[in-house]
Amino acid sequence: MPQVTANDSTKLFYEEAGQGQPLVMIHGWTFSGRFFRNVVPALSEHARVITPDLRGHGRSDKPGHGYRVARLAADLRDLLTALDLRDATLLGWSLGCPVIWSYLELFGRDRIRDVVLVEQTPKQFQTADWRKAHAQSFDQASTATMLMQMKADPARFDEQNLTSCMHVPPPDGEKAFMLAEMALSPVEARAAAMEDHTVHDWRDLLPRLDVPALVMVAKQDKVFPQGGPEWVGEHMPNARAVEFENSSHMIFHDEPEKFVAAVSGFLGETRDRSRSPSA
Repeated sequence: MPQVTANDSTKLFYEEAGQGQPLVMIHGWTFSGRFFRNVVPALSEHARVITPDLRGHGRSDKPGHGYRVARLAADLRDLLTALDLRDATLLGWSLGCPVIWSYLELFGRDRIRDVVLVEQTPKQFQTADWRKAHAQSFDQASTATMLMQMKADPARFDEQNLTSCMHVPPPDGEKAFMLAEMALSPVEARAAAMEDHTVHDWRDLLPRLDVPALVMVAKQDKVFPQGGPEWVGEHMPNARAVEFENSSHMIFHDEPEKFVAAVSGFLGETRDRSRSPSA
């Protein structure tokens, strides 16, 4: 299996297809890089598509440490360095977005051309000044309850979680494939990742990130209320948003053709911009 080794000796699995500008697609919590498999062939006509598994997920190692967002960002750095990827586009879905935000905060735009941010709120907990919280993990108590339910019956939790992420029901074979991928992530790793991920507030950072960004917003999401992902597009200074009217959290599953068109179009825009004399 293709893999790189992070600086703490954790082995990180990845797959790739196509050639040209690197497009690194970072999956969400409990999932894997293979969740993108149905859109990779079309995207690989426009880019070298790399789909890693986060530590604790998929076929990557599952160590007993390192499930903070900042460590996941360092893993991403190690992947880019090991593969000598430059001028890369980072695409983050859900948890993948904070991994990208943390990377940019820690390492700046080194090796990065632009980013695609798919359906993530800048703050998951609800407070007096923020009502666009996660539907199930909106404070410490609700997060603890959610994780307790997951630990008690992982298979049932995964099925419910997967169902909530999609607006269009998948064929039985596709659903079975997705659930099998989710089962590769141990509950201890998932819990540790969520406990760190869910407490962060990125609202102070995002207005300071001037990287070109495409923000994808799902209008039927059951995970985040409308307004959270929109906030990201409104407050990053060099971002524009595209709405997906018939998508829940898993936009690339619900509207794959529009997803591919938006990503490939954005790749072309930023490629042209980098070649222009004023770039």
